[in-house]
Amino acid sequence: MSKLQNPVQMAVIGAAHGIKGELRVKTFTGDPLALADYGPLYAKDGRAFQILDIRPAGTVVVVRFKGISDRNAAEALAGTELFVDRSVLPEDGEEDEFYHADLIGLEVRDDTGVIGRVVAVHNFGGGDILDVTLAGRKGVLIPFTQAAVPHVSIADGFVQVDPLAAGLAEDEETEAPGGSGFDPKGRPRGPKDAGGNR
Repeated sequence: MSKLQNPVQMAVIGAAHGIKGELRVKTFTGDPLALADYGPLYAKDGRAFQILDIRPAGTVVVVRFKGISDRNAAEALAGTELFVDRSVLPEDGEEDEFYHADLIGLEVRDDTGVIGRVVAVHNFGGGDILDVTLAGRKGVLIPFTQAAVPHVSIADGFVQVDPLAAGLAEDEETEAPGGSGFDPKGRPRGPKDAGGNR
């Protein structure tokens, strides 16, 4: 990907669609059809892909790329990740919207100072999660919510976290099992015919 200074992944090519070289493509854009608005897309090996036609198809889009005209050529592209340079992306997003690429590498701070660094941003379907490397720990996942990450400053290079909301500190008011007041024999048990060791 030598042509891109700061690559941002926009899509990944899936299976071939039909016999004329069309492909199913999963996009990471807000509007899936907007994938065609960013100009050429690039693979990691530097190949450029120009979109000739795009249409919605359920949770993906069906795309026809220039130079891909049969099923065999389309099948060879399955799994190819497509990127654009960060410079072609608009800067006019909402106040609380950020590109994942802009969050990666930011310092993570709490009230005591710098505690780590953002190494990745994931989304497994329940919202964005920051993958953070903390001093003395391999990695911690922090929900990217207003409560857990109340302040983000891309310009200053950091995110501010609330350790309690981020799951980095224990709530002193909550008693852990085994602490005073917890009686394991006093827990509800359910009917004997429900199975299991009762």
